[in-house]
Amino acid sequence: MTGAEYAFQEDASSTATDEQRRLAAVRRYAVLDTPPDGAFDKIASLAARIFDVPMATVAIVDGDRVWFKAAHGFQGVQEIPRDPALRAFPLGEDGPYVVTDSLTDPRTTGAPLVHGDLGVRFFAAAAITTADGHCLGTVNVFDTRPHHPTENQLAALQDLASLVMDELETRLSSLHTVAAERERRADAERLARTLQRTLLPPALPAVPGLHASAAYYPASADEIGGDFYDLFPLDDGRWAFFLGDVCGKGAEAAALTSLTRYTLRAAAIYDPDPCTALANLDAVLKGEHQGGSPRFCTAVFGVLDAAPDGCFTVTLAGGGHPPTLAIRAGGTVEPVSTVGGQLIGLLSDPHFVQVSTHLAPGDALLLYTDGLIEARTADGSLLGEEGLARHLSTHADRGADGLLAAVHKLLTDLGTGVSDDTALLALSVPHRRTSPPPQENR
Repeated sequence: MTGAEYAFQEDASSTATDEQRRLAAVRRYAVLDTPPDGAFDKIASLAARIFDVPMATVAIVDGDRVWFKAAHGFQGVQEIPRDPALRAFPLGEDGPYVVTDSLTDPRTTGAPLVHGDLGVRFFAAAAITTADGHCLGTVNVFDTRPHHPTENQLAALQDLASLVMDELETRLSSLHTVAAERERRADAERLARTLQRTLLPPALPAVPGLHASAAYYPASADEIGGDFYDLFPLDDGRWAFFLGDVCGKGAEAAALTSLTRYTLRAAAIYDPDPCTALANLDAVLKGEHQGGSPRFCTAVFGVLDAAPDGCFTVTLAGGGHPPTLAIRAGGTVEPVSTVGGQLIGLLSDPHFVQVSTHLAPGDALLLYTDGLIEARTADGSLLGEEGLARHLSTHADRGADGLLAAVHKLLTDLGTGVSDDTALLALSVPHRRTSPPPQENR
């Protein structure tokens, strides 16, 4: 055997091993041949809207086929043969893979999707890649006309592929958690709490110039609730956050919570306007209904915009949710009300209310779900918004951590009066540090 022959054989063996490892990763995420899912359907729909094209897919590449977890604009198509000529589902690409016009691109010579009934002229793909570097598939957009996509569109396509990977990681984590708990024959309380944690971010990110804290209080030890929250960066340097409560309890509420959270994140990539984000969520929940029981929620979605002086402008939109509370540095508690905002996913043409407020150093915001204000006091009356505001106004430490400590004490004092889950998200701007006066020379 010559040196060249040996090198070729070695390269072929290495390629085969890499493909075996990639297919093992595909199997590990247990996504092939699973039922349609609203979270992935929404990502495909957003991809088509961002590129203004009629077709988009979330595709998982198997050994001899390309299977669509979501397919927007492909009627009745669940999978296609794996076609090396088209390479519309490229593996191992560092960035977006783009064919602006398939009829003039040598990479697509003889490709069935190009020369067949669909007549694909343009496509772009972004890889769905695991943390250890294995490509599971791609998020793709297609058109029957040539296109020259913008850099922003291609960047958004990569962001959507990252969202798909995040969702797969979350679901894999949930599967592993459930399996481990069953193996240890954990009781219902431990299993429910573990599943609940998979529906919420494990930790909030650090926002420059802001303190953030969150907490979740389940009312029942053995039942999964539907409260949710999140805080995440936007591409333009701003930050988005949301908090809400889905209808129901148990596994169905957990599935709806996951769908809601990832829909709001995906919507923020397309357009972070708070009212638009809630409108996108409303459309997704109605699509999930499809003749069954209504699936609805309440939510607040906000955007934080930092100013050079250390202050923040906060833009909020609400749908059927209790008012956010602004706790000012001087001790006053002001409701930032979105009264008039209607339930998300239930009405034919809901109205959402958008407001803005200003956070100066020493100010804070508290978002909460209605389990807090519906708690019963010692005399049997509801705590209510006014009772909560009175309690917070007497608390000395008005930073994010201090607010959550104050609410924790309140919930502890109320004890059995708490009958529903409560989620909390607190955001505060630290006081400005003052420099000590210069010492006099003696």
